[in-house]
Amino acid sequence: MWEARQFVLRTVEVPLLPLGHDPLKVLHLSDIHMTPGQRVKQDWLRGLAALEPDLVVNTGDNLAHRDAVPVVTDCLGELLDVPGVFVFGSNDYYEPTLRNPVRYLLPDTGKRHVDEPQLPWPDLRDRYAAAGWLDLTNRLDTLKVGRTSFAFAGVDDPHLRMDRLDLVAGPADAGADVRLAVTHAPYLRVLDQFAADGYDAVVAGHTHGGQVCLPVVGALTTNCDLENARAKGLHRHPADSRDGDPGSTWLHVSAGLGTSPFARIRVACRPEATLLTFTARPASPPASTDWEGAARLG
Repeated sequence: MWEARQFVLRTVEVPLLPLGHDPLKVLHLSDIHMTPGQRVKQDWLRGLAALEPDLVVNTGDNLAHRDAVPVVTDCLGELLDVPGVFVFGSNDYYEPTLRNPVRYLLPDTGKRHVDEPQLPWPDLRDRYAAAGWLDLTNRLDTLKVGRTSFAFAGVDDPHLRMDRLDLVAGPADAGADVRLAVTHAPYLRVLDQFAADGYDAVVAGHTHGGQVCLPVVGALTTNCDLENARAKGLHRHPADSRDGDPGSTWLHVSAGLGTSPFARIRVACRPEATLLTFTARPASPPASTDWEGAARLG
């Protein structure tokens, strides 16, 4: 319970930009799971505006209470004045319920809790859109951030099988400086398509980093079909690929800022936001360079 309130900011560098482009600061927010009474989380979230990011990417599960929409937007504050993109997760759509946490460690039965009362996600969507953030729910879109052009693809929550990959399928825009894909849950079918379509990176949440991790073992589950070793942090997809391999992409999975209000614990997995710094791609990386290892994680 103590660790679930010990918020940290992770820092990661990812070589995605064309040569000569200045670095861009991209704030990745995920799994806020906000309730009106979470004052410590609200204060910490408000402080992120001081980072002055160039772009905000929100990968869903903002809500955990039907009165949380104005709380979330108030805490984001000046971040809503920054260019941003978003998708939603299952906990934006439906009220959280008390569940047996052991079930997360069992094989996925395919049952989804879609019979619970809906949360006011349209209000949150409208507030984000009014601020100028791009809704990437099963959509393609573009955005210019400084001198860098982005081509985005996004899907609705794959955990609820709401992703419509057919609507965003096809080669990523070769004319964009950066091709970025966004999803709430990092299911392999989604990652495989985005990598095959030529996206430079995929940004996701949902896993809570495992939420309960063990020394040496790490995460016990990802609550999807992504392997536990990639439950959080910066990786490659496919997992054994390297920068420059055909059909490979960077993958960043956030451990997120919150938990279910019925399971407010974290073990060896502190709640987090991540400041991704996009830097220039190397001109011609030496054959011996391991670019995943060279990406600096803080």
